[in-house]
Amino acid sequence: MSILFVGGGNMAAALIGGLVSHGQALSDIAVVEVNEVTAAQLGARWGIRVYSTVPADLGGASTVVLAIKPQQMTELLGHFPTLPGATLLVSIVAGWTTSRLCAGLKGHLNLVRAMPNTPALIQAGVTGLFALPEVSEEDRARVQAMMHAVGSVHWLTKESQMDAVTALSGSGPAYVFYLMETLQQAALDLELPAEMGHALVLEMVRGAALLACSEKDAPARLRQRVTSPGGTTAAALRVLEEGAWAQVLKQAVQAAAQRSRELEDVV
Repeated sequence: MSILFVGGGNMAAALIGGLVSHGQALSDIAVVEVNEVTAAQLGARWGIRVYSTVPADLGGASTVVLAIKPQQMTELLGHFPTLPGATLLVSIVAGWTTSRLCAGLKGHLNLVRAMPNTPALIQAGVTGLFALPEVSEEDRARVQAMMHAVGSVHWLTKESQMDAVTALSGSGPAYVFYLMETLQQAALDLELPAEMGHALVLEMVRGAALLACSEKDAPARLRQRVTSPGGTTAAALRVLEEGAWAQVLKQAVQAAAQRSRELEDVV
């Protein structure tokens, strides 16, 4: 599988790194990057071909990955070459639906939308995928293998589910980082040294996630196992419940999903 990345930012770099670590030949990877500094860094790091514009022949690639900012898409598609029907196009551009992509690509239907998240940078991401019916099983497998190089993969049955994936796993790392940030401040308020509080929070979150991954019990059951009646955890959870913390968090995810739907109309 030869791949042309259009856009050489963090997510493209993460995918390239993951693919290479899984045996993808560097000679089969190329990037289009208009920023000269970024282009030079990509060339120096990987020794791959780097173009300043999309080549008419796509550099011989059978797969094209759109990895640019949503606001750059209209200009890009204005001078994008006509894709051969067999060319697989994967878009990780937020807010651009398959119908809009299809229209901008002169009716091209071999399209897959992907929503990875930032832990893909360390090959620990999770990606939601949606394919048009015209995408073959072989091409679905190609996309799955590519995204699996940076983490786990989940196929969606309806494109509308992409808004929920964006709100949950796409934006989700920010929610966890916000929790960590707040806990570290609480540690400072309790007069723990900053470095110790930072380390305790990092290891606690890491350990809790690993435990949840290794156990068959649901998170609610794991929480109950930590919570002794009348104990310290119960006291903390009571404060969270009184502050409607669960409801606020659900509202936050719903707000992100709503914004994702809105962006489909404005980008």
